[in-house]
Amino acid sequence: MKALNDLYIFVETAKHGSFSNAALALEVTPAAISAAIKRLETQLDVALFIRSTRSLRLTSEGEMLLDKATVGLKSIQEGIDQISQAQGEIGGNIVMSAPSDFGRNLLLGWLDEFSDIYPNITVNLELADSVSNLYNQPIDIAIRYGVPPDSRLVALPLCPRNRRIACAAPSYLEKRPPIREPNDLLEHNSLCFQLTNTMDNHWSFIRNGDSQTVSVKGNFTANDGDAVHRWALLGKGVIYKSILDTANDIKTERLKPILLDWETEPCPVYMVCVDRRVLNPTTSALHQFLKGKCEQHLQEVERYLTQHHYSQIA
Repeated sequence: MKALNDLYIFVETAKHGSFSNAALALEVTPAAISAAIKRLETQLDVALFIRSTRSLRLTSEGEMLLDKATVGLKSIQEGIDQISQAQGEIGGNIVMSAPSDFGRNLLLGWLDEFSDIYPNITVNLELADSVSNLYNQPIDIAIRYGVPPDSRLVALPLCPRNRRIACAAPSYLEKRPPIREPNDLLEHNSLCFQLTNTMDNHWSFIRNGDSQTVSVKGNFTANDGDAVHRWALLGKGVIYKSILDTANDIKTERLKPILLDWETEPCPVYMVCVDRRVLNPTTSALHQFLKGKCEQHLQEVERYLTQHHYSQIA
């Protein structure tokens, strides 16, 4: 089935004329496109494309394969569509994993709404900040921050505009020196996330070409993002987290954003699976639903920040 998926990617790449355009159309990374084409060329022992820095065109072998693959994939898709129609309405079981903070504070409520729309769906949800091995564990899809480093995975964007944001409870900020520059964080208690031997204590900011990375310190760390979030709500210190995770608290003023005139690190959110076969009508419907929810959530907090005269989020 992986070869079939590679053939599909080959046809789409030929149609769109570049790896990057095909990646956008298929909602995967350019690296995943490149890896699929390389696997296919290795298996066939021929070059399918002639590549240059500005163009991409088929070889004679590539043109021959394109004709046959287009016809074959169309026939296969017709068979799949017939099976889908026979299965009836969207339903079945989805096994998924998600980060703790995103899962508890956003995903649980969204899944409740999703189940109201599609009552024949059941969900098995695993919340953990460790990265699940989708090849060894019985997980259909995973919600993850950042582009997966494994190009073999299919990564569907949920919120590509998401970034990190520095914030703290008003009760904490009222008692401490003002934070006007990133280096001011050195005088503050910062709450950090730690996974295995990696500590997330290097916080980066950019303004007018000036890049600053601050090595923060604090008296609380946890391997659970939601725990760090809750410490911030208790007024224990500053956090540097996903805007999506903190949006509700910012809108209710339980957390106050700081350093908004500085651009922060990207924190895109993806729905990841091991193979496009997992993207059946049910998981595809879930992807579109969650994508809409994430974008709506982000737009709401952006409007709030604008209306309350905060600096615009970059």
